[in-house]
Amino acid sequence: MPTTIQYRGAQTAQEIQAILALQQANLARNISPAEVLEQGFVTVEHDLDLLAEMNHPYGHTIAKADAEVAGYVLTMTPAFRERIPVLEPMFALFEQLTWQGRSVADINYVVMGQVCVAKAFRGQGVFAGLYHSMQERMAPHFELIITEISARNPRSLRAHAKVGFTEMHHFQSPDGEQWVVVGLETRRK
Repeated sequence: MPTTIQYRGAQTAQEIQAILALQQANLARNISPAEVLEQGFVTVEHDLDLLAEMNHPYGHTIAKADAEVAGYVLTMTPAFRERIPVLEPMFALFEQLTWQGRSVADINYVVMGQVCVAKAFRGQGVFAGLYHSMQERMAPHFELIITEISARNPRSLRAHAKVGFTEMHHFQSPDGEQWVVVGLETRRK
C-alpha cells in the first residue's frame, strides 16, 4: 500500500531538524557530479537557528510520509533582507523586476528559499504537492512566490515550469554562476 503524503507547515523542532538533514544530504558538494546532473541539488546551506527563525510567522511547507519529512519548501519573507545581509542583492534584484506588468517592489511577495524532495519520494508528485500546498497557505498573505534557480540545475528548472513558475529574468552572479529568476502566483486560476 502506497504511503500517504500530507502537506502542511512545519511545526516542531524535529521537523526543522529533518529539513536540515535533508538539505545536508542534497547539497551539491555532498553528492556525485552525475547525481547533480540527474537528480538536481540544493545550493544554500542554512543553520538550525536560521531555519527556525525563517519558519515564523508563515512556516516552511513540508511533505510528511508518516513520521518522515519527505520534502520541504522554505519560506522567506522580505524581512530577511535585513537579517541576512548577503541576501540584500537578491532582494534588490527581485524588486527591480516586473511581474505581469507590475513592479515586484509594489507586490506583496514571498521568497521560496529552497525546495528539496528526499530520494525515496522523487517522481511521486511530492514536488508539485509541496508547491500547491505553499500556494494555498501563502495566498491569504502574498500575491507572488519568487525564487532563483541555478541554470546548472535543469531538473529543477523543468520541475518549476511544470508546476506553473514563469521565467522572469536571467543573470550571472559575481562568481560566474548563471541564475534564472522565476515567479508563481499564489492564487491559482
